[in-house]
Amino acid sequence: MKLNVDISDAKVSSKVDDVIATYCLGSCIGVTAYDPLAKVGGLLHFQLPSSRTDHRRSEQKPYMFADTGMKLMLSSLTSMGADAKKLKIKLAGGAAMLNDNCATNIGKRNYASIRQLLWKLGLFIEKEDCGGSLPRNLSLNVGDGAVAVKINGKEKRL
Repeated sequence: MKLNVDISDAKVSSKVDDVIATYCLGSCIGVTAYDPLAKVGGLLHFQLPSSRTDHRRSEQKPYMFADTGMKLMLSSLTSMGADAKKLKIKLAGGAAMLNDNCATNIGKRNYASIRQLLWKLGLFIEKEDCGGSLPRNLSLNVGDGAVAVKINGKEKRL
């Protein structure tokens, strides 16, 4: 079954037939997390680097932000049997969209934010496809942990 992740959303699953996917990652970042022993995986699609910029909105839409979204997804994964220290983390997105190459480049800020957060949590990025100026699609196969990124119609494995 295909589980679609919208912007400012996340999905987790332990069903080996599930594929979790998100589309149009521009400056947003998609984070996949997968425990190969428990066969539990999740995908987060966040828009903004920090919930500190808008506490009210972060309470309404915690997946909108890297910090609240990642912590919430990790909590869901561990409640399903995943071991946080065994998670295979992969990232995609963080592009400079609409000629946004100035100091407010949200793609670069999102990327820096998620790297710092994962480091603080003791989690390490196994692979990534971030930056550039093109949007991406991202998917996670829960059965085997395979992660695919599609850019301009060309798909590659992470």
